[in-house]
Amino acid sequence: MKKYSLIAARLIGQPMFKLLAKIEQMEKEGREIYHFEIGDTDLKAHRHIVEATKLALDNDHTHYVNSMGIRELREVVCEHTEQTLGFRPSIEQVLIMPANGIIDCVMRCVVNPGEEVIYPDPGFSTYIAVTNYTGIKKVGVPLKEDNAFHIEVDEIAKRITDKTRLIVINSPQNPTGAVLKKQKLEEIAMLAKEKNLYLLSDEIYSRVVYDCVHYSPSVVDQCKERTIILNGFAKSYSMPGWRLGYVIGPEELIEKMGLLFQTMYSCTPPFVQYGGISALQGNKDVIDERIQQYKTMRDLMVKKLNEIPGVSCLMPDGAYYVFPNIKGTGMSSAEFADFILERAGVALLPGTCFGEYGEGYIRICFTRRLEIIEEACEMMKKVLKQEASCRRY
Repeated sequence: MKKYSLIAARLIGQPMFKLLAKIEQMEKEGREIYHFEIGDTDLKAHRHIVEATKLALDNDHTHYVNSMGIRELREVVCEHTEQTLGFRPSIEQVLIMPANGIIDCVMRCVVNPGEEVIYPDPGFSTYIAVTNYTGIKKVGVPLKEDNAFHIEVDEIAKRITDKTRLIVINSPQNPTGAVLKKQKLEEIAMLAKEKNLYLLSDEIYSRVVYDCVHYSPSVVDQCKERTIILNGFAKSYSMPGWRLGYVIGPEELIEKMGLLFQTMYSCTPPFVQYGGISALQGNKDVIDERIQQYKTMRDLMVKKLNEIPGVSCLMPDGAYYVFPNIKGTGMSSAEFADFILERAGVALLPGTCFGEYGEGYIRICFTRRLEIIEEACEMMKKVLKQEASCRRY
């Protein structure tokens, strides 16, 4: 057997998709599963987005286009950024590509193997997966429940070394739902400037906030020097299957990322990009209405989880995840997730999928129908009570 490359040997992928494959097999065998593992929603993309995508297909927008993205969408991204963040990037600062791939492209374009990336722990699993296969050293900053999972600037600062090249922040945050305040984001941006580091601001959930405001550190340099914004359409617009996102950053870096993306994918399908134009130009009230639906789901999920013995859950300010503490059950994160899947038919993720400091927690995606949330939580409560009763005897 021939050996694989070091890169291939280090590939670990995303744990949620591994679990999804297992669940699909269980469902083929007749098991009924409640899906809370994948970052998706039961709600459909808005009709105007679907119609715009279909119209683009009808109009034969199915051929090769500029690897950087069609000009129409890049211009709309510039307009949207000006409306929401208060500055207008140049079109050369904008690249259209799948949002998840932006993490890979940024790290490979600014960090060498053996150099360091600072990121939140627990944090999105792709940060870990990319550093792992590229040979980049990951340096996690612990997020603590007693601080509402907010990253601390001094904790970032004391982890910076002469090998640090990139700081990654994520607000609203996956998996905890924490939303960082304006002052803290500006302090992180100034720290990156002082230490001459790149700053990747993952803002994929920027529209998904409850009773608070999303801020971006990009206003400090308008993405002209070191700040890089990751954003996209999967979360705010219920468009996960479109695999559409965009990155805003310094022009020279965006050009290099465009070449890397071109090497791997050639271009983003144009008909998908026309769906993105429709999403960004759509009525804001439609998005606000959907966020209110998410808020109702969030409130119910947190209420029901806090009724389960051994489980406690903070109220997240953004994104569409809860990150409950399950230490009171006496199980590890992995043991809890396996137990709940097998006994209750509820699929969720161990907190350790998001880093070592996720131990003792689980991640649940709550954007499900209210009756599904009720049923799943009652099933979890039932089997955990049964397990506790068995342990007593």
